[in-house]
Amino acid sequence: MMNPSFASKIRPEHLDRLAQVYVRQSTPIQVRENTASGARQYDLAGRARELGWPPERIQVIDQDQGHTGAYTVGRDGFQYIVAQVGLGRTGAVFCLEASRLARSCSDWHRLIEICAITNTLVIDENGVYDPTQYADRLLLGFLGTMSEAELHLLRSRLLGCKLKKASEGQLRFRLPTGLIYDPEGRTVFDPDEQVQQAIRLILDLFEQSASALAVVQHFADHHLQCPTRFWGGALDGQLIWSPLSHGRVLDILHNPEYAGVYVYGRTKTRPVCLPGEEPRIKGRTRRVRPEDWPFLIPGHHPGYITWEQFQRNQRRIVSPGTEGRTFWPVRLSRLYTIPSRRGYPESPGSAAVSN
Repeated sequence: MMNPSFASKIRPEHLDRLAQVYVRQSTPIQVRENTASGARQYDLAGRARELGWPPERIQVIDQDQGHTGAYTVGRDGFQYIVAQVGLGRTGAVFCLEASRLARSCSDWHRLIEICAITNTLVIDENGVYDPTQYADRLLLGFLGTMSEAELHLLRSRLLGCKLKKASEGQLRFRLPTGLIYDPEGRTVFDPDEQVQQAIRLILDLFEQSASALAVVQHFADHHLQCPTRFWGGALDGQLIWSPLSHGRVLDILHNPEYAGVYVYGRTKTRPVCLPGEEPRIKGRTRRVRPEDWPFLIPGHHPGYITWEQFQRNQRRIVSPGTEGRTFWPVRLSRLYTIPSRRGYPESPGSAAVSN
């Protein structure tokens, strides 16, 4: 039976227009695993029928499944509802709660403002709200603010836990090639001896030549290749070999993990506005100076070089003229024996190893 307070708000002019049921979950994983939440949202179509809307005037808008409610970009379903409300074709917008429609106050209040102009109701599990009435408008504004605040609190808690683990050296992230996680979660050398030899050769060549370009030239002259160990996804643990590039050498030299040091906060991402046909915001990543790294734990795991060597390499990289100096060939026969097809001796551990 319909609540009397609801009946006073739902008038024939609302029932003559569409009842739009908005269904959204934030990530594809939630869509796949949190089926109960999705079912509750789809059940709102039944609630619309109970409140008097005929089935032919009930629309279920679910094309935003798997999209966050923090932005409108990419949420075609939400934009469609705003357009229909603005054209006066919608009598009521159904949502499980305010956070399903928007987790941004600007998006939420814009929708409520348009609903008030076109006399469109907002209906959730708990009640029927008329934005033209002051008390309901005030309550809807509070619900939208709490929805955005809830997102902020969730992010703050997750970030706090993440920083706590990072401060203890327990936060796991992709390790550079040459290091892997063992079954107990510790960082150890890659068991493939060819991978170890390739990384050691790169570091030793730079130690003797002080030139990243010279390292690349040496690999090219001796037909050597550099390994890459995939981490995560369908190719997790698989190993590929490819020609060494100058950028790859610099990445290895700049990575403190090779010195046995656990570091978190080497890069920082800030949002930037990108020009285009529609407004887009993308994170731009920048390196952080070593003195500004928030967490640094020396001796965290075995390293290919010492911390002192790593610091010396950083000074040599930035020293004027070091990258342009002539490379004098050095004898490195002690580092590898009979070359295989990749330039390194075959080893029992050359198969793919899962992290």
